[in-house]
Amino acid sequence: MEYNFQQLATLYKNTLLNDVLPFWEKYSCDREQGGYFTCLDREGKVYDTDKFIWLQNRQIWTFSMLYNQLENEKQENWLEIARNGANFLAKHGRDGEGNWYFALNHNGEPLIQPYNIFSDCFAAMAFSKYALASGEEWAKDVAISAYNNVLRRQENPKGKYTKAYPGTRPMKSLAVPMILANLTLEMEWLLTAETLESVLDATVKEVMGDFYDRDRGLMFENVTPDGSHLDCFDGRLINPGHGIEAMWFIMDIASRSNDTKTINQAVDVVLNILDFAWDKEFGGLYYFMDADGHPPQQLEWDQKLWWVHLETLVALAIAYRLTKRDICWEWYKKVHDYAWNHFADAECGEWFGYLNRRGEVLLNLKGGKWKGCFHVPRAMYLCWQQFEGL
Repeated sequence: MEYNFQQLATLYKNTLLNDVLPFWEKYSCDREQGGYFTCLDREGKVYDTDKFIWLQNRQIWTFSMLYNQLENEKQENWLEIARNGANFLAKHGRDGEGNWYFALNHNGEPLIQPYNIFSDCFAAMAFSKYALASGEEWAKDVAISAYNNVLRRQENPKGKYTKAYPGTRPMKSLAVPMILANLTLEMEWLLTAETLESVLDATVKEVMGDFYDRDRGLMFENVTPDGSHLDCFDGRLINPGHGIEAMWFIMDIASRSNDTKTINQAVDVVLNILDFAWDKEFGGLYYFMDADGHPPQQLEWDQKLWWVHLETLVALAIAYRLTKRDICWEWYKKVHDYAWNHFADAECGEWFGYLNRRGEVLLNLKGGKWKGCFHVPRAMYLCWQQFEGL
């Protein structure tokens, strides 16, 4: 295809507004009980009615964010769709102590305990943006309560539900500070300037200090509390998609203060991960890798996943807009060709989520337990904005 910034901006905008959002608007809203169906087959038919808190909150966030951001395209039904989820989750999503469950059944009865803080992270994101869209004061309270939960539990994200035996092999995960960095920016309008800056500063220091291995140029998924490496499956784990997504969060934060040193450092990490994790034979990015080249413990390590490639497109578009480095543009084109040729479903709309190593569709679902209305629309919106800015 022709790589023209305006054409790319138009591609992402049209795909978001005329393909991706209509798919979720048409098939996912549970008008009877509230909330959303996320287990949708290729054509949008519901194949399971359980409701996963991550995905419920992410869909509230998506429709609220777009309602807030897109003044010219704003549609009242976006707010109504967000409200459908927000009211359902406000009623059913938390236990008596305010911790967010992992999953509910169709009616909203709890299925899986609140075993980690990511449910709370996405609740804070969702209700912050919903409060901004709707002007409903109670939603602010829900957002701040969830955010405080995350801050309180960040050192021990699984709490009593952790499987790890205490003391033998203490580790911390990149997922916690990277998501806290993004979440804090999302919550900016509700936080004091002091809280905002202190949390952003701490998360950037932790991500770029403890998880970034300067010798290899890679982002490790798990390290010891002091940032050193452990020679075990978890200690050697590289999650290319996570590392790249974390770097566009870092670029986003650093660009607020025009911190070009941190921006370029984050761009270098993205490029190093791409060199390390690109499948030279079949194209695309591996899902999991071992830093030392040993067999990974995840049997799905060589699958190609939608979110990994979408987050990479976002990261490269931001990197190129901020630095104008030619290598970012070359990589963008390479990843764009792979992603749009393999994941986009021109026939039924939206994107496939899971490919095998050769790039063939492995599961023809459009949504499930982990894939919902989030990574595709967010990436479409962000790439549209980057290319419009270029």
